[in-house]
Amino acid sequence: MIRDLERLLAQLRALHDDIRRTVVAQAEQASSEALARVEDDSEQASDTIFAIDRVSEERLVAFFEHEIAPERPLMLIAEGLHDTGFGEGRLVLPRGCATDDAEVCILVDPIDGTRPYMYQKRSAWILTGVAPNHGADTRLRDIECALQTEIPLVKQHLSDELWAMRGGGLCAERYNRLTGERRPLILRPSGATDIAQGFATVCRFFPGMREELAAIDEEIMREALGPVRKGRAACFEDQYISSGGQLYELIAGHDRVTMDLRPLVEPMLARQGRALGVCAHPYDLSTLLLAEEAGVIVTDGAGQPLDAPLDVSTDVAWIGYANSAIRALVEPALHRALARRDLLPMATVPAE
Repeated sequence: MIRDLERLLAQLRALHDDIRRTVVAQAEQASSEALARVEDDSEQASDTIFAIDRVSEERLVAFFEHEIAPERPLMLIAEGLHDTGFGEGRLVLPRGCATDDAEVCILVDPIDGTRPYMYQKRSAWILTGVAPNHGADTRLRDIECALQTEIPLVKQHLSDELWAMRGGGLCAERYNRLTGERRPLILRPSGATDIAQGFATVCRFFPGMREELAAIDEEIMREALGPVRKGRAACFEDQYISSGGQLYELIAGHDRVTMDLRPLVEPMLARQGRALGVCAHPYDLSTLLLAEEAGVIVTDGAGQPLDAPLDVSTDVAWIGYANSAIRALVEPALHRALARRDLLPMATVPAE
């Protein structure tokens, strides 16, 4: 158990408020080109760092060092932390503490959805998960508290905030950044039993693996929906370049299934002498707890409950189902499509 978790949650919500306000202010003042300037695309970075990412990262470390570390030693795990002496993406605070001294591990993505946000296409999200410190064995499933805050577009005045403690259900508010008003928000996953006329997505954001992912997508949809009818759109997709944003869409009932299979196609790419490219990492899924507390089912590629070490480098495949009926419809088709390509990890190959 994490001591005084309510206080820590309140502190983290204050941090999220500060980051949201700062990022929106920066977006109001700077051009998209300035926000999209590449700051770090080195081999050491787990993903490309853009200028807008630096806005939140600078405030992140300062806040933990001055506001939280004096009350409880912590291991901060976040993209953009280099040369700290604790490994890539890790920093123990207060400075001088050893890894074993940390009471908690706090996994943060200060801006998830940078790419659409810096061009003012779509909201980004601040993601945070808190787990007791179990050293190198600490995992996503150890997270006991999570929160997620929307960074709205400059032209948008409403922003959603979600938080949960394990076993306590999902809490949410809608914040008006013009008036400061907060109102309770009820979010529920879709209760639909199929994907017809709904959003069902296989993620294929970047070049290099789109062809195979699209083929897998077609096979799944054909099996789940049947033949396409002329003049009809059977279902839709939403390539939202934000794992936190995709989890929100499932939580809010907007999407019925989201499949991020990118790491699973790596063996096929390797056989062709091609590189995998960028994938989701654990910090992108630090708010997994929110989805599960809301009733969303989130699995790995083999159909097991999603889990991963708390780090900034592990490639993570994940599938989110709005409910068990959607899972029963889609998962067998997904596994058959993967099995036909020898890509199904650690699971029994389903019958044709």
